[in-house]
Amino acid sequence: QVQLVESGGGLVQPGGSLRLSCVASGFTSDRYAIGWFRQAPGKEREGVSCISSSTGTTYYADSVKGRFTISRDNAKNTVYLQMNSLKPEDTAVYYCATRRSLSGLWAVWPNRNEYNDWGQGTQVTVSS
Repeated sequence: QVQLVESGGGLVQPGGSLRLSCVASGFTSDRYAIGWFRQAPGKEREGVSCISSSTGTTYYADSVKGRFTISRDNAKNTVYLQMNSLKPEDTAVYYCATRRSLSGLWAVWPNRNEYNDWGQGTQVTVSS
């Protein structure tokens, strides 16, 4: 059974930085993707970024491109989301999720319905 645990959220001022972590366990394959999603109050859950476990290929939403960086440490089964130049509109609960296939990842990565397992989420609040 795949389990995901996020951490690293908190309160930060606009322009500040946070690093989120997602520790994954229970995988039976080394070919999967991990995505970061976020959901603000009253809004749909949206894809923020994604990384392939095997190639390290990364994908970003336009709204975070140039500010957020996704990375992985396979030895620690951990994926990170470094968030810089944070804005109030980045405020949301952030979730990591796994997709147990790399097929067509480039096209489907932002679609929450493509993911099989989810963490419990971590709150990020950007406010002065």
